[in-house]
Amino acid sequence: MTYLEGNDGGRSREGDGDYVKLRWGTQDSQSEVALPSPPPRGAAKLWFWVKLVASFLCLGLLAFIVFQWVGPFFIEKVIIPITNWERNRFSPSELAVMLFGSIALFPTLLLPSSPSMWMAGMLFGYVLGFMLIISAAAVGVSLPFFIGSIFHRKIEGWLEKYPKKASVLRFAGEGNWFHQFQAITLIRISPFPYILFNYCAVATTVKYGPYLCGSLVGMVPEVLVSLYTGILIRTLANASHKEHTISVVQIVLNVVGLCITVATVYFITVYAKRRLKELQKGDELLLQ
Repeated sequence: MTYLEGNDGGRSREGDGDYVKLRWGTQDSQSEVALPSPPPRGAAKLWFWVKLVASFLCLGLLAFIVFQWVGPFFIEKVIIPITNWERNRFSPSELAVMLFGSIALFPTLLLPSSPSMWMAGMLFGYVLGFMLIISAAAVGVSLPFFIGSIFHRKIEGWLEKYPKKASVLRFAGEGNWFHQFQAITLIRISPFPYILFNYCAVATTVKYGPYLCGSLVGMVPEVLVSLYTGILIRTLANASHKEHTISVVQIVLNVVGLCITVATVYFITVYAKRRLKELQKGDELLLQ
């Protein structure tokens, strides 16, 4: 008679064609451990919307506090003196030239141009401010593109240290004109460093035409937010004077408008980033 030991700790017996499987009693007495079941999808969706609404309420409350107390103090002590000095010292045409030059040259010098965009919104409004910023931005993205071509080899060596960002840039230089235009637009909208991309774009084979057009289209959300911010600052600055007042309804509308603008730009940015990844994966599958 032969006893065989199984994997589960039991023993089997062979002999006369009979087969008997013996198990250890301790294993039979063990109870199975129940794994926690995942929460239903409905509850997960509800919790997501609760967190989203709570986040917007917190942002709205924070914006209301800024507009009601922090904003007026900063505007009265900083914004109004600077604005009055500029208006008294320069004419509107001179201010337009100064803002054009700062928006066009600051990206080349690796300096942010957002304050100049806010000032354009404060002084010229939506239509003239948009035309001024877009025309200056065309120069601002072109100068680094041509200057960066001189240091093409050095930029390629620097990008080798950051393979993920380099893969995004190389993806922009693939395909036809429309493919490059679409990729540049998505990169501009997505949270890729704006100033660095102006120089690093030359490390790809992207043409100047789709680079310029895609850059200008991708900058539209940022330009609109900057204009809205400048106009909002001007509204609060006017309300800080004694002869001007701003009602609670106007404050609430400004807060809601700012929240909607920021939320819209956020969702556009998320979509652009997701779409960029999808296009990259699609090209990788085609190459395989």
